[in-house]
Amino acid sequence: MDEWNKRGAAEAHDGDAPEGQRAKPQPLAGLRVLDVTQVMAGPFCSMLLADMGADVIKIEPPGSGDQTRGAMGFKMKGPDSMGFLNMNRNKRSMALNLKSEAGRALFFKLAAKADILVENYRPGVMTRLGLGYDALHAHNPALIYASISGFGQSGPWAKRPGYDLMAQAMSGVMSVTGHPGGPPVKAGVPVADIGCALFTVYAILSAYIGRQKSGEGQHIDASLFDAALAFSIWDISEYWGTGRIPEPLGTSNRMSAPYQAVRASDGYFVMGATNHKLWTLLCNVLGRQDLLQDARFTDISSRLANREVLIEKLEVSFAAKTAEEWVTLLLAEGVPAGRMNTYPEAFESEHGRHREMRIEVPHPIEGSVPNIGFPVKLSATPQVVRRHAPLLGEHTESLLAEFGLSPQEVEELRDAGAFAA
Repeated sequence: MDEWNKRGAAEAHDGDAPEGQRAKPQPLAGLRVLDVTQVMAGPFCSMLLADMGADVIKIEPPGSGDQTRGAMGFKMKGPDSMGFLNMNRNKRSMALNLKSEAGRALFFKLAAKADILVENYRPGVMTRLGLGYDALHAHNPALIYASISGFGQSGPWAKRPGYDLMAQAMSGVMSVTGHPGGPPVKAGVPVADIGCALFTVYAILSAYIGRQKSGEGQHIDASLFDAALAFSIWDISEYWGTGRIPEPLGTSNRMSAPYQAVRASDGYFVMGATNHKLWTLLCNVLGRQDLLQDARFTDISSRLANREVLIEKLEVSFAAKTAEEWVTLLLAEGVPAGRMNTYPEAFESEHGRHREMRIEVPHPIEGSVPNIGFPVKLSATPQVVRRHAPLLGEHTESLLAEFGLSPQEVEELRDAGAFAA
């Protein structure tokens, strides 16, 4: 096994992971991923693969690198933003100029030995560079090549710039977000970006399982638009089932009531009574047997039809206590309820700490950097942070050495502009 492949196989066992946590190889140990992505959907996708043990090599433009290093705010001591530091752990960085002939030639050779490639250039760009799926597949038939874009690799909108905001608007997500009659509101988190990243990971792993049987890789066409549409199950079900175009509902739910934020004496909390048993429990906690007898609220359909008056009547009772008091009372009786947390409150809550959803990652410039923890937990091969988010081009020299290039060959590539902006 050459040094390049040895390193890929060993990557999941080194870095910053404690010795006791490296007894077993992680699930994706030995898989090499070329990450040719920037901003959010692509980097988040490749980080999830890296967290599972894949050797992810982040290919970045020399000089500026990934746009989120400096262009997305939240600057730190060094040149990289907090956003970048939270989406690029467990990766190595190579600065490579794909606009140069030498850079493209080197990338082509790297891809010939890679298992997975993830890119999020606008459709057609990689093909024009000579690095599209067909070209690379011809030299590496086992390559799994994932393309992430705003609207997909084909279709009338394919060439449009892809941003989460546009995907939310054009997919219909914004049409059901916010309060009735209010101005357009986007989802508070980038659902199209993150959703696309998750769907791409699922497709990559499915393609990898398929490759174990066939020996062949394949092309994955993922888009923010498609991902956002895929979240519309309840909303589009209403339209297809009734012909009514879904509209914003604030915090409530179009399939059940009461199921939303409600006002207590000191502010809002959330609760849900989504079936008859829970509805009865709720009314009993409130001492509102009159609601159980009210013909407007006898079943889910009637409660949905009379949602506004129902919430008004409930909030008359909820005004008697604080939100925290109601959450405690309702949970004690088996009625789902929760407080409205800010992000600091959620991460610093007893449960958030127990779930280790904030972790600290050592960094050579920043010292200790908070990162969002692993959202799923594996019992036998728990994810570990092997590497901090890389500095731009931090691993260029070592990666080239692993690939087998001599110092003279590296200098020739440098003279040819492979590593310069």
